[in-house]
Amino acid sequence: MKIVFMGTPDFSVPVLEALAKEHEVVCVYTQPAKEAGRGQKVVKTPVNVAADNLKLEVRTPKSLKNTEEQEKFAALNADVAVVAAYGLILPKPILEAFPKGCINVHASLLPRWRGAAPIQRAIEAGDEKSGVTIMQMAEGLDTGDMLLKGEVAITPEMTGGELHDALSQLGAKLIVETLRDLEHIQPQKQDDALSCYAAKIDKAEAKLDFNLSAEVLERKIRAFNPYPATYFMYEGERFKVLKAEALDGASGRAPGSLIPNDTGLLIECNLGMLLITEIQRQGKKAMPTEELLRGFSFKEETILE
Repeated sequence: MKIVFMGTPDFSVPVLEALAKEHEVVCVYTQPAKEAGRGQKVVKTPVNVAADNLKLEVRTPKSLKNTEEQEKFAALNADVAVVAAYGLILPKPILEAFPKGCINVHASLLPRWRGAAPIQRAIEAGDEKSGVTIMQMAEGLDTGDMLLKGEVAITPEMTGGELHDALSQLGAKLIVETLRDLEHIQPQKQDDALSCYAAKIDKAEAKLDFNLSAEVLERKIRAFNPYPATYFMYEGERFKVLKAEALDGASGRAPGSLIPNDTGLLIECNLGMLLITEIQRQGKKAMPTEELLRGFSFKEETILE
């Protein structure tokens, strides 16, 4: 089958590599390279790098809304486009350019989470499972008919990064299975009433609000690990929080009050207490909180910003 692949981040790479083993990938679309780091070095997307290694043609348009780009896309004469976290809105002429349309690898058990951040939102909400849905793309936001699904259990310790990696590998497996049996799959409509919007992660969300419960904050810490990583401010310095435990009970102090101890850092929450077990001081490496406390002390009774 002749395929155009459209994807950008690390999540998309296993999908591209799996497709390239079984099909003719005639072109890869990805986001343009960006300047990054102190030296503002131009950095290609993970998909661009993978496509280069596979010696595939790569295109990086900033938009697909103009007629010229749409004509160039259609001229590839592929059978189908496969999309995995591409990052650009696909207008109707793109969706309808090929006989089998555009098929999306979506990191959620649709219709549960539609939108940009289904992986983090699933953990943050306390979902017991997530998964991948292979779907036929339509003009709405993740509203197309479902073709195939696979599940992954969300364990009490699982981070956003760990779920991301599991879903990426599952997506690669499912898209291959879908294309092998595409002619015999019966598409299923989504129930819009069961959907939630997985809003894009705003970096401002990463700052811990201790007026929330310890249970809610523990889920957010896992969901946002490794990116964008939750944090609190202490005496003008940012401390990233990478792992924590939610504890029952209360010390009677105000939310945000620090309660240092020998094994971690206890913080009073609106409901329960949060025991920080892995932390990263600004400009330093991540480490167990116990290790940090051997050479650094927090002032008791401090209320975090």
